[in-house]
Amino acid sequence: MDKFRMMFQFLQSNQESFMNGICGIMALASAQLYSAFEFSCPCIPEYNYAYGIGLLVIPPIWFFLLGFVLNNNVSMLAEEWKRPTGKRVKDPTILRYMFVSITQRSLIAPMVWISVTLMDGKSFLCAFSVNLDIRQFGNSTLIEGMTEVEIVKLLAKIPCKNIFDQPEVISREAASRYIKCISQAFGWVFLLMMTLAAFMIRAIRPCFTQAAFLKTKYWSHYVDIERKLFDETCKEHAKTFAKVCIQQYFESISGDMHSFHKHRSSKDDSDDDDDDKKKSDEDKLLGIRDQDNMNKVLWNWHTCKPPLALRKEHPDGESHEGLILNGDVSGVSEGPNGYPNRHAPDLPKREWAVYYSKV
Repeated sequence: MDKFRMMFQFLQSNQESFMNGICGIMALASAQLYSAFEFSCPCIPEYNYAYGIGLLVIPPIWFFLLGFVLNNNVSMLAEEWKRPTGKRVKDPTILRYMFVSITQRSLIAPMVWISVTLMDGKSFLCAFSVNLDIRQFGNSTLIEGMTEVEIVKLLAKIPCKNIFDQPEVISREAASRYIKCISQAFGWVFLLMMTLAAFMIRAIRPCFTQAAFLKTKYWSHYVDIERKLFDETCKEHAKTFAKVCIQQYFESISGDMHSFHKHRSSKDDSDDDDDDKKKSDEDKLLGIRDQDNMNKVLWNWHTCKPPLALRKEHPDGESHEGLILNGDVSGVSEGPNGYPNRHAPDLPKREWAVYYSKV
């Protein structure tokens, strides 16, 4: 149980590895689901095509949507897209990078399903058996005496071995092999195209947009980490808020909580421990001790996130937003001596001694 908990914590801390594992599990699940699926072609001209193409298209769409549902970054993407601008400008490149990353992972399981389905060939045989040229695989003398409707019904029964009742008219085995061969050819072409597309994306993208790619990758990671840290901070604040609220409730009910039967020394030690605990709780509360203030903080975080410009903390406790880079002073006015205000160096002062004589 401890090993499972450690592995789960590792996957939670490493979001990329966790999502890659989910994609791999979904790909294996799609292959196993197809192998366990009982394929039953209706063998009716009006329904063969719909059933075969539906089996090839609908499950990949379901796997694609399931990949979006299982991806935790979808909610973060929607939140970043719909949030008010406030003091932080929304970058469309970051949203596009996040959407492309989610889409790439969600496409793995559908690609596996389509590849396995085409390699197997049953759905392709069911969908296109009625389009087969019967004269290439059938007895031409017997086919000439059949109507067009009878030929279509006969071709629709090719996928169904149990109900195919006219082997003397057409060779079912030869027709099935022919259509499955075409299906496997389409499967290999599909795999080759997907592999080439992935290779081109991996190989060409860094050659042209490496700087932009690094920027969007960095800020997408920042958005993810910021959300996690904000959630952790809210959980820690809620835990401390509940703890202090419960303690104050019991203190108000029971009155004085100190026990007088203990020695004075032990009482002093316990008082010191209580002061340390209260101090640590005050630090975790971050100065927010009211429900209305907490609601205001949460509302402001949603409507107006802080700008991505950190303030430099000085030893005197003041935070200056002015930034000096290569001699350029931003946000700070210069004084009369050429130095920026509040940043003038302390020049050494000379002391003079003056003696007066009464003579």
